[in-house]
Amino acid sequence: MIMDKTVQEATDRRRYLALWFPFLPIDRLRIARPDLWATKAGGAGGEGPAVVVEQVRGAMRLATLDADALALGLTPGMTLADARAREPALRVFDADPHGDQDWLERLCDGCTRYTPIAALDSPFGLILDITGCAHLWGGEEVLARDAVDRLERHGMGVRHALAGTAEGAHALCRFPAGAAADENAALRRLPVEVLRLEEESAVALRRAGLRTVGDLAARPASALAARFGEDAVDALGNLLGLGRRPLAPRRPRPVVRIERRFAEPIGSTAFALRTLEEMAAEAGEGLTERGQGGRRFEAVFFRSDGLAFPLRVETSLPVRDAPTIMRLVQERIDGLSDPLDPGFGFDMLRLTVPQAEPMAPTQLALEGGEARRGEGMAALVDRLSIRAGRNRIQRLHPNDSHIPEQAQLALPAVESRAPAHWPSQEEKGDPPLRPLHLFDPPQPVEVVAEVPDGPPHRFRWRRALHEIIRFEGPERIAPEWWKAKDGALEGESAGLTRDYYRVEDARGRRYWIFRHGLYGTEAAHPGWYIHGLFA
Repeated sequence: MIMDKTVQEATDRRRYLALWFPFLPIDRLRIARPDLWATKAGGAGGEGPAVVVEQVRGAMRLATLDADALALGLTPGMTLADARAREPALRVFDADPHGDQDWLERLCDGCTRYTPIAALDSPFGLILDITGCAHLWGGEEVLARDAVDRLERHGMGVRHALAGTAEGAHALCRFPAGAAADENAALRRLPVEVLRLEEESAVALRRAGLRTVGDLAARPASALAARFGEDAVDALGNLLGLGRRPLAPRRPRPVVRIERRFAEPIGSTAFALRTLEEMAAEAGEGLTERGQGGRRFEAVFFRSDGLAFPLRVETSLPVRDAPTIMRLVQERIDGLSDPLDPGFGFDMLRLTVPQAEPMAPTQLALEGGEARRGEGMAALVDRLSIRAGRNRIQRLHPNDSHIPEQAQLALPAVESRAPAHWPSQEEKGDPPLRPLHLFDPPQPVEVVAEVPDGPPHRFRWRRALHEIIRFEGPERIAPEWWKAKDGALEGESAGLTRDYYRVEDARGRRYWIFRHGLYGTEAAHPGWYIHGLFA
């Protein structure tokens, strides 16, 4: 049996605050798209029931409802036609899960003003680990009330709950237990649905007469595991504090963390940036003491209404110079689609360095010059990556694979790696073994060749016939058999053998073509492809 004393001792170790936004998609539209809301209402200032719909199996069904729609008896999962039959003046909005997720992440970033450990709790919820943070606000109840008031002032409907486990806070937030003697008693009064088991398991528990968490807690764990599986026992233990499931925060613990709080919100973006530059200089001093330089910097502007605006910059080399960091931040701000709006003012700024690497001292040139070779190129790459996008500026890195198209990887240029050795020609003056340009994917060609494994004599590519006068090969490249799974190779066409030929046509143009598959063993009629062009 589960002992109440053991549960109480386990739950006393940590404290969690759960925040749940039951009307998040509709609240987001009210705040972020007031113009759309006024259009739907037929005029500014109108009110009425609103729903968000999504397509399920060809029918439009209600996904999220506001309080007015719920009061009319509408329920999630109802078809839109039935809902409109009950309420013709219903406001209908299309579901936008990506927009909702982005909004929830922004709310999560804003809640990091209370604790550095803030995690997403889908759907439409957050979990804050406030252990060791509540005394800074005058107690956990005061902290929770401040968070709720700030979000409600912003226009978000929110419910909250405190508990000794993340699962317990989640359950109490979504399934209020009413008045109870203590937290343990409140958890035991909750229905079994709070365990978030599969629907079949929840139905089986109810059919067995186990309707509440207390009913399950009163049964031996071995009997529950034998009948309903280990998942039910694990979920029960995590809920009551006997197990420990780590909380995955949205932001990992940074190397350097600096904050500035203001007694009165500041409404000047220029003043906020000057303060951020001072924080960058302080972060540089901290990195210097560690002998490191930052590769990623994250600045968060906390508005007094609860929203947070994060700005992230990356560098291809470790840096700790404040002007360099601020130039990249300014580039990021200039590239924003929406300007950095202070609203009613910023009441806190935070600068973190999530990623840092060792940075050795450098020797300056005697007459002034670059402190380190390649710094000018690295600065250019950083600026272009911020202006054009992180994945738009790329560089090639060698990859340990003998498959031609996998021998190099195109990675973002800011993700600099340790220098690697590129394979070179064995002797100078020899023609290249690989073309500079590869087709992705290889293009099929029609080839006349001797069977079973003779060289090509002519081929037709893009409706033009090419007579081959010279060839080199074949170079046989076998598939990566060690990547086989259950006897079948992964990849294209089950990983057939390739015979590559370097050929030259009558006009002196050189091509790299291959036969795909061994004649008679791997393929009855092997195909031919052109993979690249030599300069």
